[in-house]
Amino acid sequence: MTNNSHGPARSVMNTPARPTTNHEGHVTICRGFHRTWITAAVAGLLLFTAGCSFIPEYKQPEMPVTDAWPDENVQPAAGAGQPTAAQTAADIAYQDYFTSRTLQQIIAMALENNRDMRVALLNIEQAKAAYRIKKSDELPVAAGSAGMSRSGIAEDNSQTGKAMTGDWMMTAGVGVTAYELDLFGRVRSLSQNALETFLATREAASSTRIALVAQTADAYVNLLAQRKLQHLAQETYTAQKVTYDVIKSQYDAGSTDQLALAQAATSTESAKASIYRYKRLAAQAENALVYLAGSGVYDLIKPCETSLETIDNIGVLTQLPAGLPSRILLSRPDIQAAEHQLKAANASIGAARAALYPTISLTGSLGFASQGLSYLFDPSRSLSWTFSPNISIPIFSRGALNASLDSATVGEKIAAAQYEGAIQTAFREVADQLVARRHYKDELDAQNALVSATRQAYDLSKARYDNGIDDFLAVLDSQRSLFSAEQDAISLKQAYLSNLINLYKVMGGGKMETSNAN
Repeated sequence: MTNNSHGPARSVMNTPARPTTNHEGHVTICRGFHRTWITAAVAGLLLFTAGCSFIPEYKQPEMPVTDAWPDENVQPAAGAGQPTAAQTAADIAYQDYFTSRTLQQIIAMALENNRDMRVALLNIEQAKAAYRIKKSDELPVAAGSAGMSRSGIAEDNSQTGKAMTGDWMMTAGVGVTAYELDLFGRVRSLSQNALETFLATREAASSTRIALVAQTADAYVNLLAQRKLQHLAQETYTAQKVTYDVIKSQYDAGSTDQLALAQAATSTESAKASIYRYKRLAAQAENALVYLAGSGVYDLIKPCETSLETIDNIGVLTQLPAGLPSRILLSRPDIQAAEHQLKAANASIGAARAALYPTISLTGSLGFASQGLSYLFDPSRSLSWTFSPNISIPIFSRGALNASLDSATVGEKIAAAQYEGAIQTAFREVADQLVARRHYKDELDAQNALVSATRQAYDLSKARYDNGIDDFLAVLDSQRSLFSAEQDAISLKQAYLSNLINLYKVMGGGKMETSNAN
């Protein structure tokens, strides 16, 4: 029984004329084809997974700066409610750093509506799509197809002298076109380059977010400063207008000269001009916030009598821990973006090296073709397949390929220098802001003391003038000095707050949370 069952199969395999009529023989042929196809696929997969990589081993460049800030006394003592030294700016959300509720709302609107931020986020999506395209090249792409055709011959072209119409030909199949076996890691190197470029783009978007948060906070502080300066100019003008009216009455009564009247008018008009100047600057500050956060910010920044927030009581943390330079700088997204660019350049070297070696690609298809739909998928009658490996060896193009490798190597050195330069720039920015924070507070205290002393001098000179001891020139000088000192105090307060904002920015505060790419 066993011999009878296998006999026909041997007959089919040994006699070419009989497979078309023996169904069991065709099944045996199909099974043999399937084994060949699977063996080839497994062999290709093994070659793919065993492929090598020419990407140089990445070594992070050493820090081109010292691991200590130039000023030894930059670390303030942490007070109640302040962050500890174990925290960095990157660990502190902007809602915790800026405790002003109004400013928090404005920053949230800016992050939602700002067009630069939208572009940065869209750049992430674009870079991620580019990475997915490169990643897909690591796997074969199979495409299915199906079709049907029919042909005919005219009577004059027919050998029989009669017009002929053929039967319908139906086809269906799946194929792989030019799949590259990545034996030397060229495709994987390009995929790694795209991944690092995507990660760099994501860090660049985080830098944009940090800059937007700081720019919005600074614009709000500027608005509060201009409004207070406008209020100061208005108060000064009101006081000097009263003085001018008194001098004018005395002049009309003949008890003072025209010089005193002219001097009083000069001070009054100067204060009036300051009112309009600060009105203009306040309006421009409002426009800056609208540009950053959108038109809806008007409801938050419009002046109202119930608003109690001024530049003197806006809530900002004042004791941000300095930490070690290595920890602070390497957490900045612009530094991380530069390092990802360096890794991308490193991957480009691997791709350029792999291009010097042969490229092996596979093309194949498996399908069915028949003149009848009923047996289209019958392997014994309609199966068809092709398998076409191809190898390409660079011969006359090696000069250009070597030049590409040299270019990639130089590009990696450029990226390394840019990475080190970014660290040096960041170190200087942080060091400058830390030193400024240390001295701004003392400077502000001294300026406030100057305002108090100048106000006392003005009160004394006014009393001496009222008692006829001094002329009015001493009063005017005291008024000008007091107005100037108060303006400088407001401007210095603004500079101090801007320093706290910029320190938060340069230390990586407000960083965007990111997740790993898939």
